[in-house]
Amino acid sequence: MSKLKDTKFQNLFLSLLFDALGMLSFAIPGIGEFTDVIWAPIAGWLMTRMYKGKLGQAAGVVTFVEELVPGLDVVPTFTIMWVYTYLIQKGKGKAN
Repeated sequence: MSKLKDTKFQNLFLSLLFDALGMLSFAIPGIGEFTDVIWAPIAGWLMTRMYKGKLGQAAGVVTFVEELVPGLDVVPTFTIMWVYTYLIQKGKGKAN
């Protein structure tokens, strides 16, 4: 398997894992929103490590805000970024 494919599937696994961790706050009523205050900066930082450049930085900010705002934990920002990076953006490159 090529290094790109290894990275692609590793990032998919991590994206699903991090989105699941972000949604855990729904499982603990009352305490969940407190955990979001801790998880939000970690999630934003992780996003910038997984996806480099300005797009990764923008996704890190979006992830940070999404985790802080109550009720938005259901948005799978890591997985959305994975789909954009490996399916949508890659597809645009093939068309050129």
